[in-house]
Amino acid sequence: MAAPENDLIDTLVGIAPGSALDAIRARRPAAREHTQRSYEVLLTPAEPGDMSEAERFAVASYVSGIHASAEMAAHYDAGVEARAPALAEPIAAAVAATRTSGPYGAFPAGPLSAEDQSGSTYAVPAEVTAALGPRLAAALAHAHFLIFHPRDASADAFRPLFDAGWSTTGIVTLSQLISFLAYQIRVVGGLRVLASRPGAPA
Repeated sequence: MAAPENDLIDTLVGIAPGSALDAIRARRPAAREHTQRSYEVLLTPAEPGDMSEAERFAVASYVSGIHASAEMAAHYDAGVEARAPALAEPIAAAVAATRTSGPYGAFPAGPLSAEDQSGSTYAVPAEVTAALGPRLAAALAHAHFLIFHPRDASADAFRPLFDAGWSTTGIVTLSQLISFLAYQIRVVGGLRVLASRPGAPA
């Protein structure tokens, strides 16, 4: 199976057709194909539905920013600039205010409780929230929660999204997008590490 045209991961990592890294990715053609198609469906769908394309790129810009994934952030930042340039600055401010490590949270009482760790939650200046608007501010807070507080997941975590006007379908799409971005960032990071090793495949 040939690589998808305009494959984003190949572009960000700098994988040239016929290179050794290209051959490595070609060993799992279905994964390569589905990764690119998932990007297209989640970021540039034919029918955006309950989550606009600008919101999708805004969330992607924020998620890649708090992961400190420079290549991914540059791509998604450019997507925001192209679709909703007024959001670029508040998203950058949200990233700067909430970037942290993790994961945080508490396990149910038992042996894993030894790994419980408290940590920061999503908190940005009021002017940043105002610039983002309630829907997007809630979406970024949800992304931060899923990434840094997965142990604290509960039904109550969705209430702020509903209060901000998100539908159930929109919340499902948002959560799928956040999960996909985490996967995409790790694939790019892993390939870049492989490419940077002495004697690495070109």
